[in-house]
Order: sequence, then C-alpha cells, then structure tokens
Amino acid sequence: MALERTFSMIKPDATRRNITGKVLAKLEDAGLRVVAQKRIHMSLAQAEGFYAVHKERPFFGELTEMMSSGPTIVQVLEGDNAIARNREVMGATNPAEADEGTIRKEFALSIGENTVHGSDGPDTAKQEIAYFFSETEIVG
Repeated sequence: MALERTFSMIKPDATRRNITGKVLAKLEDAGLRVVAQKRIHMSLAQAEGFYAVHKERPFFGELTEMMSSGPTIVQVLEGDNAIARNREVMGATNPAEADEGTIRKEFALSIGENTVHGSDGPDTAKQEIAYFFSETEIVG
C-alpha cells in the first residue's frame, strides 16, 4: 500500500448543520489521518478559483455561491491509498446513488449540497492542497 495525502473539504451545508464531527469520524474510522485542517469562509472569488476547472459547466455559479455561503473545513488527509479511500468513504456525488454507510448517503442533502469534496487523483490533490495550505501547515 502507498502512503499518500489527499485534500478533503467539509462543505457549508455540513457546517451549517453542525455535523463536521460526524463527517470527520467517518474519515478517521476509514483509516485517514488529519495532518492539516482549518475552518475558513471562502469568498466568491476563492470559490471560483478553486472550482475554475468547472467554469464552463452549467452548475458553476450555483456551486461557487453555495461554497461561499458559509464556513468550510479544509483539510489534508493522510493514509494508505488516501485518495481512493477518501473517495470510497465519501460515496457517489449523487447521494441517491451513494452506497450505504458513506458520508453522502448518510448526510448529503442533494447533489449540490453533498457535504464533502475530495481530490480525484494525485495531481489534483497536490493542486488542491497547495490552494489552501503552505508546506509548514501540514504537520503529520
């Protein structure tokens, strides 16, 4: 198994409902360790920068508005095959299609308010981690 790091975000719909601890417990129970974490309130410009890859998609405006609507927990997770493990515990983007026991199946309100975000590959993880964290903030 390969020890790796990935980026994880607990979205405003979860912070609003005060379920960040429940989400974090699922991540930790899956063998992922938090090596950096902070609570932020993204500006619209920050959300647009973070999700720039989706700029041409029809949901971009709704997504960035939601992501800048309240506090978010951004974090770096570490573990064996952390990227795949995080994506597995998050579940499918559409909570109706997510497997039982996953974060999105248990906590997501909709496709748009789906509680969490996680990197989809090593290059994305590096980019997303660097968007919010300096090397000195990652202390695992």
